[in-house]
Amino acid sequence: MITLWGRANSVNVQKLLWCCDELALPYERIDAGLQYGRNNEPDYLSMNPTGRVPTLVDGDFVLWESNSILRYLVMQYAPSSFLYPVEPRARASVDRWLDWSLSTLQPAERPVFWALVRTPAAERDTTKLAADLLSVGALWKLLDTHLQGRFFIEGEHCTLADIVLGSYAKRWFGLDGVERPLLPNLERWYSRLGTRTGFKKYVDLPLT
Repeated sequence: MITLWGRANSVNVQKLLWCCDELALPYERIDAGLQYGRNNEPDYLSMNPTGRVPTLVDGDFVLWESNSILRYLVMQYAPSSFLYPVEPRARASVDRWLDWSLSTLQPAERPVFWALVRTPAAERDTTKLAADLLSVGALWKLLDTHLQGRFFIEGEHCTLADIVLGSYAKRWFGLDGVERPLLPNLERWYSRLGTRTGFKKYVDLPLT
């Protein structure tokens, strides 16, 4: 059985739990990070020198970086799964969204999430928050345009791109008191994800 280190309210851990559900893959999860600590202790740092979560342990194999773990899980345990297509162009199309989530979406989304969910109202920089919300809204608009005429992000099947971006979309749609642009394609796609068991169990939770 594989072991996943990381707290359940981490978006990067949630992605993995959702993926494991899609693959019907058993695992053990160990709380680590924020209030649980452990991620700065020597035994954890020996596995993951970044001190972040998640970390995967599969026998004698250790891996960190959530999107790399996602790819590994599919390639190792379900190589023919639609989640990570084998055909090079289809796989590259999924990979670009996984890369985009880390290079572009997460850096823009994180300040908004921390300001509205993990920062007391009296301590928020409202001017910066307003600008950050506009930036994130523009990125979701990009995805809304891409989703025109599409059932999932890359065709007719749910892939790792949907798992990754769907996990971040929960943070976008789950924020209270936020004025969002009208993004009908994104909203339809997000509603579709809401029917998947892994999303309901591990992602569609109160933001904390």
